[in-house]
Amino acid sequence: MRLLPRSPRLPLLRLCLLVAALAPGARAAAEARPNVIVIMADDLGYGDVSAYGATELATPHIDRLAAEGLRFTSGYCSASTCTPTRYSFLTGAYAFRRKGTGIAPPNGRLVVPPEVPTGASVLRAAGYRTAVIGKWHLGLGGEKGPDWNGEIRPGPREIGFEHSFLLPTTNDRVPQVYVRNGRVLNLDPADPLWVGDRSPSPDHVTGLSHRSTLKMDWSHGHNGTIHNGISRIGFYTGGHAARFRDEDLADKWVEQSVAWLEQVRDQPFFLFFASHDLHVPRMPHERFHGATKLGFRGDSIAQFDWSVGELMKALDRLGLAERTLVVLCSDNGPVMDDGYQDGALEKRGAHRAGGPFRGGKYSVYEGGTRTPFIARWKGRIRPGVSDAVVCTIDLPASLAALAGAAVPAGAFPDSFDLSGALLGRADAAGRDHLIQQDNGQAGNYGFREGRWKLVRHDSRSAYHSVVERSLAREPAPQFQLFDLETDPGETRDVSAAHPEVAARLQARLAELIAAGRSRG
Repeated sequence: MRLLPRSPRLPLLRLCLLVAALAPGARAAAEARPNVIVIMADDLGYGDVSAYGATELATPHIDRLAAEGLRFTSGYCSASTCTPTRYSFLTGAYAFRRKGTGIAPPNGRLVVPPEVPTGASVLRAAGYRTAVIGKWHLGLGGEKGPDWNGEIRPGPREIGFEHSFLLPTTNDRVPQVYVRNGRVLNLDPADPLWVGDRSPSPDHVTGLSHRSTLKMDWSHGHNGTIHNGISRIGFYTGGHAARFRDEDLADKWVEQSVAWLEQVRDQPFFLFFASHDLHVPRMPHERFHGATKLGFRGDSIAQFDWSVGELMKALDRLGLAERTLVVLCSDNGPVMDDGYQDGALEKRGAHRAGGPFRGGKYSVYEGGTRTPFIARWKGRIRPGVSDAVVCTIDLPASLAALAGAAVPAGAFPDSFDLSGALLGRADAAGRDHLIQQDNGQAGNYGFREGRWKLVRHDSRSAYHSVVERSLAREPAPQFQLFDLETDPGETRDVSAAHPEVAARLQARLAELIAAGRSRG
């Protein structure tokens, strides 16, 4: 047999053939880990969505998400105010474990230490593009807080987000500016921005001195600097070219998110879409005024629903719906009068924002932390309803598992991998226990274990009816026990009938708080 001369191209040919043979498997592996969008509403209650029983308004886009995905009836955030929930969502740690994670002030420093692993940093290390767009309210800068006129760091980029476009605090607090990748957008150096907690001068215009000029009056605590006809918590001057209109926030979040999705469409990505709706001041875009009969609170729900629909449209247009896990949740339960006279109480009619649950924002009763929670991954999650207990604090561990990402030792101490429950696997369970906290300053806790719910009020007072009234506190016993299976509204304390259950849950809650972590 005659041997042909060895061709120098044969090794390259064999390599190409090998790559071609492996390509389907490689593509399958890449497609097995989803893109992720977490859509977090602000102050959205269990009863604020028509898919969860609301009858006084419609949320068709959220309803579509629920119809195409898994609607959880026991979906929770970890705290009944926003900063601690957002801290826990990123770090996988209960916020009560770290001082300074209560509601962040306008000049507050970053509450997530840059050395602490986050869901964003773990996904970014695994090759994901990462972005946060919308309300931040986790503080910015180091010990002295943010440098509003220079580079603001540390911030989102130092904890895993390569791109950020933020409302730096929350919109009832100053300043009303966007921060893009560490710098105030459109800031004129000749008009520097100053932010403080005291009035800069006796003649500074505030909601107290010029109350008659306001287009939305305050009811309590929101009477500092006026911008756009609305007074806020705190004071600021300058930065006029950088200031935004309240009415344009939702449009800006959608615009920025869609533009970013178009840029990263061919790479795995994680987007934290942090809506400001329906937090106060509720001032939706003019096209949503009157969209519901519930006033600006209901109109803000309609605006949030529109935002969800725009994101879904973008995924469909970009061919990403079948490759993207979308999780919709809220940072805490509902509140009516939260500092402004916007008609939320007067126009609520038959609407019950907390659904069947007691309490709301600021409360450790179920209405404070049990919220809408929906997961959709077209083609992977079978549509339906799940009663598994899931929480926003579990998203870091769960998303890392879905992405095949390595989690550093000691990270996410209270976050469980519930990816099976999120995907609706029949053999997957949710949490067997959950600690709920308020803002963390008073030391009030809820502790759910199966059907049982222990309430511990260390402050000995509680927001009993915050959803139906304003922020009125009422005396509360230190411990209460409820059977959520027979009494989801937490109306009957059964401690006396089940003393052994009450004692066991009290001991278990104290043990988990002292342990510093929930899992090994």
